[in-house]
Amino acid sequence: MKKLEDFADDINKCSKCGLCQSVCPVYKITGNDCAVSRGKFVMLDGVLKGDLKLNKNIEKYLDMCLKCGKCKNFCPSNIDVCEIFNTAKYECAKNTFHGKFEKFLESKWVFGSFMKVGKKVNDICKTLTRISAPQVSGRNSTLSLREREKKISLLYFKGCVNNFYPKTERAFKKICAHLNNVEIIELNFDCCGLPFLSSGNMERFEEVKKYNLELIESCDFDYILTDCASCESTLKGYPSSGYKKSPLPPCLELFGASENSTFPDTLRADALPKIRFTKGVNTSLVREVSRSDGGFSFVNAAEFLTGQNIKFKFKKPVKVTFHKPCHLENDDFLKPLLEKCENVEYIEMKDYDDCCGFAGEFAIKNPKISSAISKQKALNAYETGADYILTTCPACVMGLHQGFIAAGKKSPEIMNIIEFLALAEFAGK
Repeated sequence: MKKLEDFADDINKCSKCGLCQSVCPVYKITGNDCAVSRGKFVMLDGVLKGDLKLNKNIEKYLDMCLKCGKCKNFCPSNIDVCEIFNTAKYECAKNTFHGKFEKFLESKWVFGSFMKVGKKVNDICKTLTRISAPQVSGRNSTLSLREREKKISLLYFKGCVNNFYPKTERAFKKICAHLNNVEIIELNFDCCGLPFLSSGNMERFEEVKKYNLELIESCDFDYILTDCASCESTLKGYPSSGYKKSPLPPCLELFGASENSTFPDTLRADALPKIRFTKGVNTSLVREVSRSDGGFSFVNAAEFLTGQNIKFKFKKPVKVTFHKPCHLENDDFLKPLLEKCENVEYIEMKDYDDCCGFAGEFAIKNPKISSAISKQKALNAYETGADYILTTCPACVMGLHQGFIAAGKKSPEIMNIIEFLALAEFAGK
């Protein structure tokens, strides 16, 4: 586990250019230089030199961060800002009463028990509803080898929200029930660990990371599928040493690959002799989903459905807009997916990829700032006149609702894009 002193070189790499100010949502609201990366690095540099101590005041500014990653992406020195702040937060919190209390709430005895209750309630609801679903397997699939070769095996990391409010999970399975090439594998995953990472509870994060990796390595699959951008981003951030070395899955049909496709190095056709191609389909969604070390491949639910042989017919014309979560790596799937929807008009909102301002505990510790950021996002969405605001993160759904309350505007329907698609009638291409 790294210490703050291990990042001394990275902190010194900060040239204090101030470019982070132009992209930081918190700075745009507060104008406070201590709220932006540059100001925090000045304080942390003082800590490393012994001029300052990690006190409550510094911790307050460390908490004043959405972990959106925009400053990292814009930083000319390519400093991993979030990792440094998470480490500093860990060292701040480990010796304070409130830090120890947070760790208690996030422990497997409290948070873990809460999750187990949610899962049990979810299981009971599944039994009562008995919705039609695609083939669902546990760790040891009952499908024969021949059957599995015909199907795309998706290891479904459902995330915490689906344990309590499985609306997105049900929507995805409802859609997949109309596909004959999907096997969904469900395991008893823990939280991805993002809440623990953000609060500086590194021990708990390492605990759930190890547990989840052991489950992932226990079964065979083609892709890890998520319906939450934050979960996927966190899973991809697990250190490469924890990943098993495995070849890419022998299927790129979901990315619309053709025989003439040009792939990134890790997706070259000559490196994948068993690959199956689908002719005559759009190739724009092909992207590098595998890690450079040959580890697992990820796909989010919306990307997956974009490449499937299915269309979505809405009875009445509707207008939609989209909020891109900060943790969503790319949204190349969006327009091709909406093109598969009949009677749907897409209207892009202003600054559609700006942060919604929620970010879990950030909204609890900085309610005024969070509300102000959410309000601007809601107003941008409201101006489109859309009937639905779509996204791919449950926290963003809450942030958008918060924004409309702050703006005093009537909210349109706000939901995961998968839930929206499940409202349609389904048909083949």
